[in-house]
Amino acid sequence: MTQKGGRRGSLVADKRYSSSKQASPKAAPKPRKTRAKKPRPPRRHGPIVGAILGLARLIRRIVWGFGWRIAMIVALVVGAATLYFYSTLPDYTQLLDGRTRGSVTMLDDEGKVFAWRGETFGGQIDAKNVSPWLRDAVVATEDRRFYNHFGISPRGIASAIAINLRAGRGPFDGNGGSTITQQTAKLLCLGVTFDPKGWKNEAAYEDDCRSGGLRRKIKEVPYAFALELKYSKDQILSIYLNRAYLGAGARGFEAASERYFGISAANLDPQQAAMLAGLLKAPTRYAPTNDLKRSQDRAETVLMLMHEQGFLTDRQYLDARNNPATLSQAAQKRAGGYFADWIMDTIPDFLSRDTTEDVVIKTTLDQRIQSAAEEAMQSVFDNKVKKDSDAEAAIVVMSADGAVRGMVGGRATKVTGAFNHATMAQRQSGSTFKPFVYATALDLGYTPDSMVDDAPLTVKMPGSPDWTPRNYERNYMGPITLTTALEHSVNVATVRVSEAVGRENVIKVAEGFGFAQNLPYLPSVALGVGESDLLDMTGAYAGILNGGSSVQPYGLTSLTLKGDDQPLFGKPGGIGERVISQKAARELTYMMRQVVLDGTGRRANIDGYDIAGKTGTTQSARDAWFIGFTSDYVVGVWMGNDDNTPLKGVTGGGLPAEIFHETMKRVLDGQPAKPLPAANPAEWQSQPQQYPGQTQSAGGAAPAEPRRQRRNPSDSILKELLGIFGAN
Repeated sequence: MTQKGGRRGSLVADKRYSSSKQASPKAAPKPRKTRAKKPRPPRRHGPIVGAILGLARLIRRIVWGFGWRIAMIVALVVGAATLYFYSTLPDYTQLLDGRTRGSVTMLDDEGKVFAWRGETFGGQIDAKNVSPWLRDAVVATEDRRFYNHFGISPRGIASAIAINLRAGRGPFDGNGGSTITQQTAKLLCLGVTFDPKGWKNEAAYEDDCRSGGLRRKIKEVPYAFALELKYSKDQILSIYLNRAYLGAGARGFEAASERYFGISAANLDPQQAAMLAGLLKAPTRYAPTNDLKRSQDRAETVLMLMHEQGFLTDRQYLDARNNPATLSQAAQKRAGGYFADWIMDTIPDFLSRDTTEDVVIKTTLDQRIQSAAEEAMQSVFDNKVKKDSDAEAAIVVMSADGAVRGMVGGRATKVTGAFNHATMAQRQSGSTFKPFVYATALDLGYTPDSMVDDAPLTVKMPGSPDWTPRNYERNYMGPITLTTALEHSVNVATVRVSEAVGRENVIKVAEGFGFAQNLPYLPSVALGVGESDLLDMTGAYAGILNGGSSVQPYGLTSLTLKGDDQPLFGKPGGIGERVISQKAARELTYMMRQVVLDGTGRRANIDGYDIAGKTGTTQSARDAWFIGFTSDYVVGVWMGNDDNTPLKGVTGGGLPAEIFHETMKRVLDGQPAKPLPAANPAEWQSQPQQYPGQTQSAGGAAPAEPRRQRRNPSDSILKELLGIFGAN
């Protein structure tokens, strides 16, 4: 079908086709509308501000440019120093015991430790094997981030600087913020070992090792890094636990645990561990042997830190806080300080103060007796001496063979290194010398019942004025027995006996017993003008107790190097040569027993026990003594002032006798009573008597010849006296 005009009409399909052909080409994408950036308005700074800002940007670029270079140089230097220190570090076991000197450990007569000298090392311990409470306490107190850092803690250092500045100190004075690794580096002295040629002494070396300040901190950093690279955390902690000083001469936690608690560091409970960890801040100040309460307060702070850091549960914390650690019985007593010092003085320095080995010394000390003496001293001064008195006193307890069982060298009983009045003070002996006068007479044949005339006496002294002795009470008793003369400490009668038996013989007997040397050859020697110390005096009386033989006082029984089986040497003292006969010693013991029963020494008596002794008071009461004995022990007591001024109202029969009484009361407590080795009066009452004077016995018996004459054997004692004293 066509349209008019010869043209064919369009089909619907054609229209669709045409329409589709026109629409097939893609339409051109419409342009994206973008927001035009608004230009920044120019900054309106003045020329001055602009110049300042420009200068600041310049400085920042300069600092950055130099800063990273300097940091790189520092890192290289620190790295090189770290590698150097790393190459010098040995196996960690070689660093556990860093002492330059050895120690001296003293054992009592039962083998128990009672004293240490030098720096004691208790033996190597490992951080893995010690009590976990100890490990946790140290970490909580000293370095809570120990297991998470690489040797230093910038946060800890910054905190320490802030604390120091707030306290008004320099930034590196006081708290140092050191990690355990840094503290270990300091204990190792940054690898510098002690060289006698390079240091004045060990103290100067250690002071340098412990010094602080910025320079020291800088040196510690690479050494701490080297430690972290070389050793594990447990090994570093092990070095620290072994080398730390914890007061009272204890080097390392094992030694401190044994010193303060009498147990190994492996067996510490939380409160004990906290107390030891608390010592690290200031070992001497917080040592429990110096101030237990202060140490317990410090331990409570450590327990709180352990609780806060999760090392203790609430219940464990409360239990530990409510039951603070206390010292072992031996540490509480601190018995035998004077005794230990005396022992150190009796052995060579290379085995004591200067030893490079660990030395073990077995001694004669009886801790029960030592405590008895210390308690007696304290009791008398607390209850019977004026509070403002400066008087000093000393006690020695000894066996008959010279073995020293206890020693107190002064009023302050729990001390170390103090002046020892028992061994160092040379003082006149006064009437405690008189037994040696009578020992001489008895050994020459007189008996306790021999008579002597207590009457005025003047001794002629060629080249010097005549000397006239006086009795203490300024009266005379007339004819008396030797026993009565000693019992009441009669001066004139004693001088008469001394001159009769021979002054030189008296001196010989006294020196034979070890009383003293170089006694003056004067008639006054009989009254104790010669000087001696308490130890020698007590030893001389021990010779009377043992039957008449001299003794050399001793306290050491053996000295052994730690680890050796055989001792280097044994006891240096004991019983020596016989001085007087056993019979004379027994008779003298009888006479000295009467001194305690009815004479000047009555305050020393203890009911139910046999005690013999002698009082002594020197001129103007500058010294007061009492020395006495039971069947087992001799106890010597001295009192006086250090400036040698007279004591006020004190004689040997007073406070010294009471100190003896209090000592022996404690020593004898629970012990069976034993008789003294004293003679029976029946042994001599049937014998003819000799008379150191003009008075004869009621029966008119003539003087008998002495058993053993040392002087003028052909003359009787009566003729001797007449020759010396003329009409007297």
